[in-house]
Amino acid sequence: MLAKRIIPCLDIKDGQTVKGTNFVNLRHAGDPVELARAYSEQGADELVFLDITASFEGRKTFAELVKRIAANISIPFTVGGGIHELSDVDRLLNAGADKISVNSSAIRRPGLIDEIAKHFGSQFCVLAVDAKQTKKGWWCYLNGGRVETDKELFAWTKEAQERGAGEVLFTSMNHDGVKTGYANGALAALADRLSIPVIASGGAGVKEHFRDVFLEGKADAALAASVFHFGEIKIPDLKSYLCAQGVAMRR
Repeated sequence: MLAKRIIPCLDIKDGQTVKGTNFVNLRHAGDPVELARAYSEQGADELVFLDITASFEGRKTFAELVKRIAANISIPFTVGGGIHELSDVDRLLNAGADKISVNSSAIRRPGLIDEIAKHFGSQFCVLAVDAKQTKKGWWCYLNGGRVETDKELFAWTKEAQERGAGEVLFTSMNHDGVKTGYANGALAALADRLSIPVIASGGAGVKEHFRDVFLEGKADAALAASVFHFGEIKIPDLKSYLCAQGVAMRR
């Protein structure tokens, strides 16, 4: 088994970390720079920074905040939100991001994935997907989960892989913030269909949920927010637990 990754996520709105439930009812969760530094020191494998209203509000991700966070951590750092063109990618990589994630902009213009992969390399391009399970299956949403699209989860992620995406970050909107576990069935189906890493997001509440997402959901990495932000699960304790459960972890 390849070593699995634990990834805290900083959802940023107006320069502050926030967390909601099912993409709404946001509450403040702390200063992003302080949280990022703490997670780096605690042994997180990577960090994800998402400017969650950038696409909806039509503005660019805060490059200055990216610089401040990058200066305070020693782990890989993925940034997303409001990325529409190669100049946005270039600016964020220069500010200290190790990878960038695209979501709404890639749905609107799939060729953006090809452009990023060609100019910077697939390893820099993460496709973020916000999907909801409906009566007709799993469907993707854009603008922070506000608008349903015509993209079906499995077809869209397969297309993104073929276009050059290096990873898929899949957030289940049904599971987001409710702390009842990840969407393991959909995650396992994604893992079986794709040859690139799948990052699970949405649903972490207890340590067992991380075990299940790796063993049942076949995820390569597990992303979580509130359980880390509010001290409900400590990353060193989580890694020790997962090792004891037979999950290979990075040290």
